[in-house]
Amino acid sequence: MQKLSKIKPIIIVGGEPYSVFLEILFKTLKSKSVKKNKHPIILILSLKILLSQMTKFNFKYRVKTIQKDEVDRTNLKKNILYVIDVEFKHKKIFDKISSKSKNYIEKSFKIGINLMKEKKGLVLINGPVSKINFLDKKYPGVTEYVSDKVGRKGKEVMLIYNKDLAVAPITTHMPLSKIFEKISIRQIVTKVVEIDKFYKKILNKNAKIGITGLNPHCESSDKVSEEKRIINPAIKKLRKRGIKINGPFPADTIFLKKNRDNLNVIVGMYHDQVLSPMKTLFEFCAINLTLGLPFIRITPDHGPNNLMLGKNKSDPSSLIEAFKFIKNFRGN
Repeated sequence: MQKLSKIKPIIIVGGEPYSVFLEILFKTLKSKSVKKNKHPIILILSLKILLSQMTKFNFKYRVKTIQKDEVDRTNLKKNILYVIDVEFKHKKIFDKISSKSKNYIEKSFKIGINLMKEKKGLVLINGPVSKINFLDKKYPGVTEYVSDKVGRKGKEVMLIYNKDLAVAPITTHMPLSKIFEKISIRQIVTKVVEIDKFYKKILNKNAKIGITGLNPHCESSDKVSEEKRIINPAIKKLRKRGIKINGPFPADTIFLKKNRDNLNVIVGMYHDQVLSPMKTLFEFCAINLTLGLPFIRITPDHGPNNLMLGKNKSDPSSLIEAFKFIKNFRGN
């Protein structure tokens, strides 16, 4: 009997079938840095969509179907794309995004999440989805959706990661009008503790964290500002735990080179406060990690980009960065 490999596969959920993700995946698998990847890949998506787009983009790779209960009983090879086929009824290779793909995406995620919960995969990567059509206002984003599905609701952390700098918003996909009521000492402490643990256990290095204020210049005309009432007390609690954290810093200057040179993580109070400068600095050379789960979840830092579908012009940098991260993180 052939001995099974101990190298766990990378589990990839295709996400929205009418997105640029497969084009980006094909470009990624052709790149020199990813060709050295030692882990087999299992795709969870429509086989018909995959084969159709492979033909469209002239991408050649050996493809083999596999059942979800065969994953840990098969001697997986890195030069084969294994596919857990999820049926998706469609007439066109490329089409507009709609709610018709909702059940397909949900079934794909369920298979991927279960494989990870059963410890059959190394990491979970998912392609982008349309939040409006898939999440249907039940979750602010896929970060929260996956967290809820594994029983970690409210404990998830969104970390946009580059090896030189990472950012994490305390609140994620929500209207600005709701941010003030959602920020708390407990929430800041919980998320920063998770970030610090991730850096030590997974990246094998210490996090050097800077945290922003909420108000411009960390000042407010209110008697007691959020900085004094929430952020400073959270910093004190975190320092008592031995976590290296400084702030609060004004958000308009923390990203200046002389300031960020002393940091490897910047924690902000809301999404665009830290993601806008992060994407300006690194563009697509960053990945979206979800911390606080029983496994590592990665998604490329881009959306479905339906307008670019089929044009072969999409940038694969973020997915390439995901594979580089997988190659280097502890647990590999």
